[in-house]
Amino acid sequence: EAQLVESGGGLVQAGGSLRLSCAASGFVFDDYGIGWFRQDPGKDREGVACITNSDGRTLYTDFVKGRFTISRDNAKNTAYLQMNSLKPEDTAVYYCGAVLGCELYPSRYEVWGRGTRVTVSS
Repeated sequence: EAQLVESGGGLVQAGGSLRLSCAASGFVFDDYGIGWFRQDPGKDREGVACITNSDGRTLYTDFVKGRFTISRDNAKNTAYLQMNSLKPEDTAVYYCGAVLGCELYPSRYEVWGRGTRVTVSS
């Protein structure tokens, strides 16, 4: 069964860094783009970044440009989100998803992980 598993979340001080991982199994990883989304209770799930399946093209939401970097290693069936200069408003549960293409809207994503929590202290 197709599956994504996030890891790497935790508690950090403002200005710190985290590297999230998204490990894939049960589907052809390099057929799919990978997106990172985040969500707090009572808020909509918002797109953070995505990366295409093989050519390395990326999209970022304006709020994280210059601070976050999405990448993938197709040989490892894993995608990453490097998060630097973290701010308290980055606090959320972060989810990865698989999609045909690369987009910052959640509706077409076909597989989702269960999320990893990121908390940034003020």
